[in-house]
This record gives sequence, C-alpha cells and structure tokens, in this order.
Amino acid sequence: MPLALTYTEGVFDADTGAAAGRKITQAFLKWHGLTGNTVMTPNVTMQIQALPKFAALSGGEPVSAAWLECKTPSFALADRDTQVGFFREATDIIENATGGTLPRDRIYTNLVHTVDGSWNLDGRAMTNSELGERIARG
Repeated sequence: MPLALTYTEGVFDADTGAAAGRKITQAFLKWHGLTGNTVMTPNVTMQIQALPKFAALSGGEPVSAAWLECKTPSFALADRDTQVGFFREATDIIENATGGTLPRDRIYTNLVHTVDGSWNLDGRAMTNSELGERIARG
C-alpha cells in the first residue's frame, strides 16, 4: 500500500523525512491491527519526496507544506475511527518532525481507495477478498 510523504524543501531534512516516513508506516500498520504482520509489513511502502520551494503552491502562491497521500484497497482506512486516529497521528508525526515550525494547517492528508481487483501483490492483481485471505496468513 503506497504511502507518499511530500514536502517542500526546508520543512525538514532528508533524514528527518525518512524517520517521519518510518513512523507513519508503523502508525498505519498499528491502526489496522497489523503490526508485525509478515504479509502487510513489507507491502506498506513509503515514497518520500522533497519539492523545491517554487514547486508547491497554495491558492496559486508558493507555500511551505507537507502532504501525506495514502493509496489503499477500499477496506483499509475504511472506518471513521481509524481515519481520524491514523491521520491525527500522522499529522502529529509530521508536525513533531518539523520541530513545530510547520503549522498543522499546512499539513495536508488524503486517501485514495483503489478499485476492487486492481491491487497488485506479489506481481498479481488481487481482489479485496484475495488480499484479505493473504493478510490473514501473515
């Protein structure tokens, strides 16, 4: 399940971004009750990217900010308590990584659910049911 942490240069350095990415990944697994799951742990991936300051805009103007996007099957981050809890924790992680210099209103999160049957695991497209069976084995 690819997670993407994108931020403008200066929000934090590469090492701090990587550490935040690791913590967000662990939080994602925790909020789904999958900490230590041998199937899901290696399949929750994180892409971390710094953007030049001129390459991020808010209202058409340059902005210092951070964005977390999660792409998951429809059964992940599906209930409201998990959504609120995970995104609150992820926002806390990002805010703490900046040392409090990035206000929470400049930390953006979103979720994209994929179409059932389009999720690729181990090189094969799987339905939600097939994924659930694999995850249960881990």
